[in-house]
Amino acid sequence: MKLTKEQEKKFAKLGIHSFCELALLLPHSYEDYRLKEKLLPHSFQLIDATVESIFRAPNTIQITFFVHNFGHSITGVLFRPKPYMMHQFSVGSREYYYGLIECKVGTCSMSMPKKVTSIGAITPKYKTALRSDVMLRLVQSVLSEDVLVQEGLPQAIAQELLTLHFPREEIVEKEYSKALLHALKYTELFVYMKQLAGKRRYFQAVKSMRASYSAWLKTLPFTLTPEQINAIDDIKSDFAKEVAAKRMIVGDVGSGKTMVILAAVFMMRKHRAILMAPTTILANQLFEEAQKYLPELRTVLVTNKSKKVELSSYDFIIGTHALLYRDLPQSALVMVDEQHRFGTQQRNLLEKLVSSGAKKPHYLQFSATPIPRTQAMIETAHIDVSLITSTPFTKDITSRVIHKNDFKDLLTHIKEEIAKQNQVLIVYPLVEQSEAIAYQSIDEARGYWEKNFENVFVTHGKDKEKEQVLLDFRQKGSILIATTVVEVGISLPRLTTVVIVGAERLGLSTLHQLRGRVSRTGLKGYCYLYTNQEKSQRLDAFVQTTSGFDIANLDLKFRKSGDLLKGVNQSGSQFQWIDLAEDASVVSEVKANL
Repeated sequence: MKLTKEQEKKFAKLGIHSFCELALLLPHSYEDYRLKEKLLPHSFQLIDATVESIFRAPNTIQITFFVHNFGHSITGVLFRPKPYMMHQFSVGSREYYYGLIECKVGTCSMSMPKKVTSIGAITPKYKTALRSDVMLRLVQSVLSEDVLVQEGLPQAIAQELLTLHFPREEIVEKEYSKALLHALKYTELFVYMKQLAGKRRYFQAVKSMRASYSAWLKTLPFTLTPEQINAIDDIKSDFAKEVAAKRMIVGDVGSGKTMVILAAVFMMRKHRAILMAPTTILANQLFEEAQKYLPELRTVLVTNKSKKVELSSYDFIIGTHALLYRDLPQSALVMVDEQHRFGTQQRNLLEKLVSSGAKKPHYLQFSATPIPRTQAMIETAHIDVSLITSTPFTKDITSRVIHKNDFKDLLTHIKEEIAKQNQVLIVYPLVEQSEAIAYQSIDEARGYWEKNFENVFVTHGKDKEKEQVLLDFRQKGSILIATTVVEVGISLPRLTTVVIVGAERLGLSTLHQLRGRVSRTGLKGYCYLYTNQEKSQRLDAFVQTTSGFDIANLDLKFRKSGDLLKGVNQSGSQFQWIDLAEDASVVSEVKANL
């Protein structure tokens, strides 16, 4: 159905682009303009009435109505009447009036009666950028089962939605039927995933090729997990397409994403690969891994401190954001590790720097922040997604919620771990003291640790030397005092214990990232969540759960999902009806029908 210019203006004012979106702008209430023969106390009702008398007081007008559909009189009361209200009532006139019926000790009155001309139907009332009557006329003139089905909604869903805009019976606003709730969830997600799909752009690949990685697998001293292999196979099939890949590989902490990166580089080795990492430490670690497992490739590391070299002579270029300020040679594959640590513009710029005219490199982004499976299914409308939910070896980490009275036991544990040459990380919520938070800051706490223990290192987000501090700590430290700056990145093979102070203040995914720092090499690990709260359902659920993907689902339940499309609104749900923690079946259904 084609909209008129006037209707298009109204769609623009409402901020919508489709009939499905219009259908989701629901009435906030209904007025029932059907005549009933029985008076219904404490409800809005229509009456067929003759005005018998009018009495004007300073702040009210009292009208005596004889109500023909009830067969007796009631009083109508206008509070603080406006001048235009006076003209609606004249003695002897018979009209239809609508208002709230209230009854007290044998007498009934109608509060704020208003004259009604169209009767016999339930009329929806809207609160939108358009006036309610204008919105009603727009809905009645353009919204139909046909237009919704043409946009892709199943017929049954369209029919359910239309009952809200064209009600044939009383609508109990607080209790929608299961079918109606399902229709609202389905339509909301359908609109959203269509918008996501609309944002996806397809470009010809710089290089398409049928690649193999089986020869490289045989050189590894260990076996990859089935999920690592699945992710590599996804990438392999991407490389064979004429269209440049756009894929996100999401893996839990320690799930072995590095080997997936190296497999992709091996397959694209003749046509050059570039990898951008968020920190020098991470870039260094990846460089060391590449030298170890891809020894035949010419690999180079680019950081702010690197000497300028001719990059076109290398097969694999690894670097920090310093890459964005170098002359980069054309590359067939671009990868970004810990992609959420870079802005969209930085990621796009890297891709642009190595493109060839209209042709784009295959683009892979890696994230160690597990997302709920439902979210992954939604994201596939916008970008291809591979999940690595298992780890090459099972970590043995004991997690516990602790309180002030557990401090003595905690100290004993820390001393025992240090005696075994193991390391301890203590995460504080703030660098400096704050009256708003009932926990010590780094500045307040460090004196105690430095006085009672040797080899104590301290760093935080604003510390310009943090990367060096972390490297020094890895070599010779016993205790590291930090903020959540260590959430992502450096590998600390001897770290066995993490203590998180004020744990209830952090999201469960952040807690999981911090816990993932320990026991990286198979040592027995410990995670202590220190809180002043007597009881925390969130923290109790966290210590019982080890999978990052299950944690992400828990986080959704306790926190609601953020905005997947814009990356804003991280703590409040941007969906009104869909609950990503509970509605995986609806997501599957929409995805199958898109």
